[in-house]
Amino acid sequence: MDWKLEVVVVPVSDVDRAKRFYSERVGFVVDVDHRPNEKFRVVQMTPPGSACSITIGTGLPSMPPGSLKGLQLVVHDIEAAHAELVERGVEVSPVQHFEDGVAVDGRGEAWNSFIFFSDPDGNAWAVQEARARD
Repeated sequence: MDWKLEVVVVPVSDVDRAKRFYSERVGFVVDVDHRPNEKFRVVQMTPPGSACSITIGTGLPSMPPGSLKGLQLVVHDIEAAHAELVERGVEVSPVQHFEDGVAVDGRGEAWNSFIFFSDPDGNAWAVQEARARD
C-alpha cells in the first residue's frame, strides 16, 4: 500500500496576505482558491515540481497562525534557490550547513546545505539541497 502525503495545512492569520507571499514571493502555483461562503475558504498551492501542496484558508482545522515549524523543500541547487528567493523579496538565511548539530555559514557536503525562511505569520521553512546522484 502506498501512503502519499499530498497536502499540508499551514495556519495563517490573513489568507490573502499568505496567498500573495507563497505565490508571488516563493513561487508556488495557485491550484485552487474556493470560497463557497463567508465561513469557509480553501486556497491550495503547490511548489513547482512537488507532488505535495499546502492549503491555507478559513474554516480549516484550527492551529495558531505561525505554529507550523520544520516544513522542508528540496532543491538541486541551493545557491540558485537562495538567489531566487532574495530576488522575489523573501527574507532568507545565508546558505548554511551543520557541523555537530550547529549551523555554520557556507555550503556543506551532499545533503548538508540549507537555507531558511518564514512566512509573514512565522511558519518556518527549510530548503535543503539534494544534489544529483551519480
